[in-house]
Amino acid sequence: MFESSDAQAAVPRSHTRPVRVGSVQVGGGAPVSVQSMCTTKTDDPASTLEQIGRLADAGCEIVRVAIPAAAALDGFQEVCASSPLPVVADIHFDHRLAVEAARRGAAGMRINPGNIGDWDRVDACIDAAGEAGIPIRIGVNAGSLDAQFAERQDLTLPQKLVASASSFVAHFRDRGFEDIVLSAKAHDVPTTLATYRALSRELPEVPLHVGVTEAGTLRQGTVKNACGVGILLEQGIGDTMRLSLTADPVEEAKVAWDLLSALGMRRLTPELVSCPTCGRCQVDMIPIAEEVARRLQGVRAPISVAVMGCAVNGPGEARDADIGMASGHGQAMLFAKGEPIRKVPEDRMVDELFDEIRARFS
Repeated sequence: MFESSDAQAAVPRSHTRPVRVGSVQVGGGAPVSVQSMCTTKTDDPASTLEQIGRLADAGCEIVRVAIPAAAALDGFQEVCASSPLPVVADIHFDHRLAVEAARRGAAGMRINPGNIGDWDRVDACIDAAGEAGIPIRIGVNAGSLDAQFAERQDLTLPQKLVASASSFVAHFRDRGFEDIVLSAKAHDVPTTLATYRALSRELPEVPLHVGVTEAGTLRQGTVKNACGVGILLEQGIGDTMRLSLTADPVEEAKVAWDLLSALGMRRLTPELVSCPTCGRCQVDMIPIAEEVARRLQGVRAPISVAVMGCAVNGPGEARDADIGMASGHGQAMLFAKGEPIRKVPEDRMVDELFDEIRARFS
């Protein structure tokens, strides 16, 4: 059984083998990279490229697109040629699509050997990736395990996932292919944690792609991924991530960066520090904080912005932020880098806060 205990402590991922997905390094001590997957039809390259552009603007660094049939290959080739991000081909069932995608410009391919077919077909994918000089993500899912493990009653689901993933990695290595990224995903947090902790011990040199798959819509999916992926990253497990959400994929990139920022690992956009309000608050804090959050979406600076509502913690929190305001009787004191700037009336608080942000950080 897999248990959460000191005996199951994670192995830090600082010494994983570096793998390059286009211009992005995965593993080998590189920063944890952010991925997402297009929801467009790949045979519509214009729509797919438009979505990739929005993903790039949101901080996505690697994008994956589906190739469900040969009819999508021409569009895939056009997307690869024009995409601002490295494009990974997502292939299931038909190994011939993977082989052709490698020839048409894929920066990587994602296959699940459990549903590609027999080993000859898997080997054809390996050979095509080797000839193109691109990596393969071995993507194992709870719903499509290696047949030799899927029906075993003596194994838990995490054990089945780990055994399947390990057997696939061993086969790839036997063929001399080492440019591997590995994922073994489930839809629930405990299985995800147990699986990736075990993989980090058993395959410490293989870069891991982490995420909770089929996590749900925006709110539930964010919570599940924040728990599962956040715990793994804090323990040093994970080299790249995709936070699966039933939502616009841009939201996946935004949540991923919020998670990295909250862990103090990477920051792309501002962090908002705002008080939860209470009976001591002397301004209408909730709409003020919501307006600040809305406007911060247009700011690309890794700064902390404090919006506080009373004198208990407000001045201290505002001083600790890069820029902030502490509210009182219908007014607020603006702070920058711990120093007070000036008092402003409540109806001018947000405007003057952003005047200072533009002046100091744009």
